Amino acid sequence: MTLMAYSPFVAQVRLVNITKQFDGVTAVEDINLDIADREFMILLGPSGCGKSTLLRIIAGLEDPTEGEVWIGDKMVNDVLPKQRDVAMVFQSYALYPHKTVQANIEFPLKVRKVAKTERGVAALAAADSLGLGEYMQRKPAALSGGQRQRVALARAIVRKPAVFCMDEPLSNLDAKLRGETRAELIALHQRLESTFIYVTHDQVEAMTMGTRIAVMSRGHLEQIGSPQEVYDKPASVFVAQFVGMPPMNILPAGSLESGNHLVGVRPEQLEIAASGPLSMKVTLVEQLGHEVLVTGDVGAKRFVVRVAAHTIAPRIGDVVGLDAPEAGRHRFDATTEQRIDA
Repeated sequence: MTLMAYSPFVAQVRLVNITKQFDGVTAVEDINLDIADREFMILLGPSGCGKSTLLRIIAGLEDPTEGEVWIGDKMVNDVLPKQRDVAMVFQSYALYPHKTVQANIEFPLKVRKVAKTERGVAALAAADSLGLGEYMQRKPAALSGGQRQRVALARAIVRKPAVFCMDEPLSNLDAKLRGETRAELIALHQRLESTFIYVTHDQVEAMTMGTRIAVMSRGHLEQIGSPQEVYDKPASVFVAQFVGMPPMNILPAGSLESGNHLVGVRPEQLEIAASGPLSMKVTLVEQLGHEVLVTGDVGAKRFVVRVAAHTIAPRIGDVVGLDAPEAGRHRFDATTEQRIDA
């Protein structure tokens, strides 16, 4: 593959006390976030949590109601999107259907009045870096969903931006293509050594792609950390149940330990044990080949236990004991639902 030559300058992005309101409704509130040079930052959260709004504020497509946006050493609140050195990749591809792949990729350079010959060379280099060289004369309708998304990426790459902003770019792809394109994006980030800010609600994308994850809920940042940090030490009940599949099991205060706190245990850290302190009535057994997921009721709570493959699993209707070893327990305040560190 032909690799593009990139400027050594890569921007840090800094958000200071960012708030955004739409007709009196607060979409994001008092967000402070530092994104380092060349970082792959994931904004993760459910629909409506404000992650796309935050991305659009960085790109200049939305103005913050309050706060400051910094790219490098410059505050860019009053800088037009086209002057921010930011490239946006959308979920919907946003390709021109009447233009060829080459014309789509060249378009940002054409707008900037770059000479035709130079545009062609840059477009071919961007296309080659994503394996699109043989499709340059096709139109979007003749491409698969994965190929169209790669064209959208190439169109962003050709601008050589300091920051790539990506708004759920893989959500329209099937599972196989999502996996392949995830790998392409990771490799692309390593080759370009640029700053990536990536919005998703998919925790698999977040865990496998990001250098850090910023987990959002209802317009607020819940936790910022590496994927492993967020998984191993969730800062709140929300993070514990949003990151991890199946989600963490949460026990009410007093049901496993004395004290006014909740106890969380991940499915792989629960053990089926005859003399365990918890009792679960099995309602579902899922044989997945590489593992077995056993679902049941512990009091009024629905629990999931992950069991190793080829283990003799209980049957639906069985009542089994569960043990939650001390090392696998996470504790949260029963009122605030924030993590309690022992």
